[in-house]
Amino acid sequence: MAGMTDTARGRRLHLFDLDGTLIRGSAAAVEISRQLGVEREIAALEREFHALGLAPDEFAVRARELWSELTVDHVAAAFEGAPWLAGIRDVWADIRKRGDHCAVISLSPDFFVSRLLEWGADAAQGSRWPAPPFTEPVDRAGILNPAAKVKIANRLCAEFGVGLDQCVAYGDSMSDTELFTVVPCAVAVNADHHLAGLATHVYSGGDLREVYELVSLQQ
Repeated sequence: MAGMTDTARGRRLHLFDLDGTLIRGSAAAVEISRQLGVEREIAALEREFHALGLAPDEFAVRARELWSELTVDHVAAAFEGAPWLAGIRDVWADIRKRGDHCAVISLSPDFFVSRLLEWGADAAQGSRWPAPPFTEPVDRAGILNPAAKVKIANRLCAEFGVGLDQCVAYGDSMSDTELFTVVPCAVAVNADHHLAGLATHVYSGGDLREVYELVSLQQ
């Protein structure tokens, strides 16, 4: 990947959103619902979340009801079949090779988000859900909101020995706005209007390697 050479700089922490960012044009909840045949129902919930301000914890409680038959096999199929950006593992391998760190922070269920650790993420933080098949209700206190992304970013900075001024954020929507305002470099990836004016770089396409080039060439 051209332009990805070491430079005389401190370590960086790359913070990736999941829904709409690493997964192009879709979300973990949509892909899970597709496996269960409840796409229409989750689409209605998504509209309430994005257009009407449905709280993330209420979204989770209602999604849990739709997913009462969810199994680990459904989750695996949803993960494998999601429309991921190309080059994710290549980018994360390059980040780690350079001594930097990469993490995913998502409002989506942790049982889906954590699978990205196998792709090379140093950390993958999602909302805390019971493990499927469900035998417990969703704990609303464990469901993340946009402000929680900043708190998690601060915790990860402490863990990896960097500051927020050494972070790069990648996102696509309203849930990323608070994080975009506290980091020096932010990339809007296939983003909606909520990130207008907040991003250092804007990208539309299907390859994370191209997204990463925008950041690498700036170094």
